[in-house]
Amino acid sequence: MTAGRAVAWGTDGPGATARPPDVTWCAVLTDYHLHLRPDEPDTPPERYFTVENVERYREAAASAGIDELGVSEHVYRFSEALELWRHPFWREQARDDLTAYCEFVREAGLKLGIECDFVPGAEDRTANLLDAHDFDYVVGSVHFVGEAAVDHEGWDVWAGRGDADEVWRRYFEALAECARSGLFDILAHPDLVKVWGTARPLPQRDPRHYYEPAVEAIAEAGIAVELSTAGLRKPVGELYPSPPFAGMCAEAGAPFALSSDAHLPEHVGFAYDRALEFLAGIGVEEIGVFEHRRRRLEPLPAQVRENR
Repeated sequence: MTAGRAVAWGTDGPGATARPPDVTWCAVLTDYHLHLRPDEPDTPPERYFTVENVERYREAAASAGIDELGVSEHVYRFSEALELWRHPFWREQARDDLTAYCEFVREAGLKLGIECDFVPGAEDRTANLLDAHDFDYVVGSVHFVGEAAVDHEGWDVWAGRGDADEVWRRYFEALAECARSGLFDILAHPDLVKVWGTARPLPQRDPRHYYEPAVEAIAEAGIAVELSTAGLRKPVGELYPSPPFAGMCAEAGAPFALSSDAHLPEHVGFAYDRALEFLAGIGVEEIGVFEHRRRRLEPLPAQVRENR
């Protein structure tokens, strides 16, 4: 299948098709954006890509009542990513074999995903890399503005206390390009630029000024917006995306996906009670479920399991 936005079943968005008659509606919780390996150094794949580690994640998912569990390791972990970008950080990280990763996840019986950074100018190379593997979904993300990162202190875009309005403008312009590229199925942590909260400069303008072009691109592309509970574990202390941003996406008819961005088993399904309450509050009752780059929408349950 050509890399790009998932084909949608039973939606009104671009590329929508009729829902197959043999697909049954059922309440679903997903956690698609998770990592079997922590981000810290000295976390080799042979230590974490194991049956035992997968079982720890499965047990956590079962406790949280999660029906669909998928892995989305960072693309920059793989040597093939250097075909897309040779940023020094990527050169430090790109050690793993992408085919071996895909085979392991499939053998483990988990949904196969990847978190792939949008690299401006590398769209064709990115499509070729993604086309070479049978992913269930591809999570598109923006971590860098130019050569600097919005969420990594080693490559901090805020070094020197940069102009917040300029950083936010460039970040959301890149996010809009990411959405419009057609390369991805889910837009990860869409306002990651806020990750440090008040520990970094904040824009003077109303953030909705920066959200608007991204929301327009999201609506045009039909890409699913990730509601991620990871922001609650970060200095900003709130969901991704922010309430105003998420509300604008919902009003524009964007579909949503649900994830924790777990890097440890105990993060799986983290704060999903708050996520479900939030989604209900903005009128979202369904989330995207993915298989072989095809998306369908399924109802959300009313609550997570009481023992979570």
